[in-house]
Amino acid sequence: QAQIAESGGGSVQSGESVRLSCDASGRIKRIYSMAWYRRVPGKERELVALITDAGRTNYTETVKGRFIISRDNTGKTVYLQMNDLNVDDTAMYYCVLDTAPDNGPGHIVVWGRGTQVTVSS
Repeated sequence: QAQIAESGGGSVQSGESVRLSCDASGRIKRIYSMAWYRRVPGKERELVALITDAGRTNYTETVKGRFIISRDNTGKTVYLQMNDLNVDDTAMYYCVLDTAPDNGPGHIVVWGRGTQVTVSS
């Protein structure tokens, strides 16, 4: 099964930028998509950005034009460049992989442990 290592979180001021990284390792047959979710205590978990194995991307409305999701040539590292951050972006950010099982069809979703991003005004 895949393992995930996230990095890049921290504390910044409004208007600054942060880049998150997510490295996938272990037994990986295929990665269908890689995504970043975020969660604020007391609120629903939110899909922030997603990139498919074909390179298609999708963003939640509140981050369009500010965040960019990308991946490296191996397809096992995904980045989230977050620009012009504001206090509403404060959250725990999780990397999520949608992968293929070793045998047969289907999907296995793997979550990282999360990395905290805190934005102060």
